[in-house]
Amino acid sequence: MQQIDEQRLETDPVFRFQYLADFIGFTSSDAAAVQATAMFLGPMIPELVDRTYEKLLSYDATARHFLPRQSGFDGAAPPDLRSLTSAHPQIQFRKEHLSRYLMTLLWRTCDAKLVPYLDMVGKIHTPAAGNSEISVPLVQMNALMGYLSDVLLEIIQQLPLDATARVASVRAFSKLLWIQNDFITRHYQSRGPVDATVA
Repeated sequence: MQQIDEQRLETDPVFRFQYLADFIGFTSSDAAAVQATAMFLGPMIPELVDRTYEKLLSYDATARHFLPRQSGFDGAAPPDLRSLTSAHPQIQFRKEHLSRYLMTLLWRTCDAKLVPYLDMVGKIHTPAAGNSEISVPLVQMNALMGYLSDVLLEIIQQLPLDATARVASVRAFSKLLWIQNDFITRHYQSRGPVDATVA
């Protein structure tokens, strides 16, 4: 039986990543399987991003989090939900961020060097980073990750891969997204209830 320093899991993100990867079984072969899909998935990222934002903007509970000015965005924030569309500059700005995130998963080595980025993806959706007004409830982050995972795995099923490579890619992405989801939820452990007011 392996002995795990559970306190270190909460304080050392790299140790946490290594533990999760070992427990889930995310290996170098899985990392290679993710990168092997890049040449096919890369050109499909705009479609994936558009589908994701169409979903996000179809619910007030998720759309409302795009009303505050996003960190790094210099344009005018939308005044209310009625004016928030996929064509709004702030949504275009957010789409670019999601595109870069997906490209990062595809092209960067999935090892300890990726950990600070995975961790920031979780932190940036809380008041602890970026805009202090942005506080996305965990249920909405889980909904987003679940939807993104489903669409991504659906697209992988359609790639021109042989059956063995397709199964390997699906399993690899599933493991990686579970690790990412942990690096999201860890930033919610000490948070209280959130304001659910819709502007």
